[in-house]
Amino acid sequence: MRLHALVRPFVFLALVGALGAAAYLTRGTWWSYVFPTQSAPKNPDEPDHEPAEEDEPPKVKLSVQAQQNIGLEAAELTPREYWRTMVIPGIVVDRPGESDRRLSSKVAGVVTDIKVRLGDSVRPGDALFTIQLVSEVLQTAQGELARAATDLKFAVVERDRVAGLVKLGTTPASEVTKLQNQMDRFTNQMKAVRRQLQALGLTAEQIEKAENGDTVAEVTVVAPGIARPVSFFSGTLDSQFEVRLLSVALGDYVQAGQVLCQLADHRRLLVEGSAFKSEAKAIAATSAGRVPVCVEIADENAGDWPTPDKLFIRHISEHVDPATRTFAFFLPLENQQDSGVWRYSPGQRVRLRVPLEKMTTRRPDGTEVNPFVLPVGAVVREGPDTFVFVQVGNVFIRRTVRVLHEDRSEIAVAQDGSITRADTVVRSNAAALNRAVKAAAGGDGHAGHTHEH
Repeated sequence: MRLHALVRPFVFLALVGALGAAAYLTRGTWWSYVFPTQSAPKNPDEPDHEPAEEDEPPKVKLSVQAQQNIGLEAAELTPREYWRTMVIPGIVVDRPGESDRRLSSKVAGVVTDIKVRLGDSVRPGDALFTIQLVSEVLQTAQGELARAATDLKFAVVERDRVAGLVKLGTTPASEVTKLQNQMDRFTNQMKAVRRQLQALGLTAEQIEKAENGDTVAEVTVVAPGIARPVSFFSGTLDSQFEVRLLSVALGDYVQAGQVLCQLADHRRLLVEGSAFKSEAKAIAATSAGRVPVCVEIADENAGDWPTPDKLFIRHISEHVDPATRTFAFFLPLENQQDSGVWRYSPGQRVRLRVPLEKMTTRRPDGTEVNPFVLPVGAVVREGPDTFVFVQVGNVFIRRTVRVLHEDRSEIAVAQDGSITRADTVVRSNAAALNRAVKAAAGGDGHAGHTHEH
């Protein structure tokens, strides 16, 4: 009896404790019924709050007039190849040994006429100088040509006469053979002298006159021909030279081989890039892989010329300039012309975008896809987040995107599902549109309702 009296209090305490623990652990199911106006106590092992439902993306509705006031431009998305690049300064330069062409006199004489001025544009075959001949070689060659032509005429007459006698049987046929051989010598002599006069600068018409005994007293120096044509906006035409330097004046006596002027051929030029030695490996990889380099031309008005063609690195210099600590690399540049004006000129500054890494997005199945490339004005940032706006009718919905890379003009956005090819994305003034979203939400950029503007 005494033992049961001692155990009974402990059993009671155990039952009370078990009931209290069960009530505490199940308070979430019965508390609201017992205390309707109070919330159940929190379990320290449970999260401080339950996850909130995902907010609707911020958006705003704009009238057509409001869109025009902001200057919005929208277009469907198309992924394309995009490379992370480094920007290197460059300059347009002449091609050594090709762009500048010195025009020399082929004969000795006195300059009696200069038909061009410094800076003039001339085409192949245009007359540039007139030189009065004082060359004894040229005078002698013209005399030899006239004599050979006369001797040939007499030889032809004599051969015809002897051939008639051979037919009559009064003269052996060997005499005709002798005269024919003589004619061949005169003919070959005339051919040699003609080539000599042509090399000395005489035209075909002048050589014909000299052959007839009319001695040529002066020659005209013309602009040289061009082996290959250059591509123009209007088609493929002969190019033109610029008179860069005049080396003689009226009345000057010139020797054979003396330079008369210097002509500039700007059809084909070079872009010379200047890079630091630390960038040599990347530039060498671009050159070896034949990866095209984008060029940005300074001092051009938008719309005046088409987008420049991408260039390829042709040559990398091994010499480092001790003053600038840079080395040069060169890219061939085909010039363009419109209305007599060359697009590229030596000394013109450019920026070269040398590719370093191709930016792609890897899908779950392992395939790599190109990014969406947008203008800088198509995105807006708030802290670590970057947004674009998708247009659906007159409603503009803000979407979060992931930026892979950006430069001064473009931003590459990952193709990860946040925006798709089917979306029409605003490409300009996204910052103004973001302000409109905030204004429509009363200052809360995360509100999901819309207002008409």
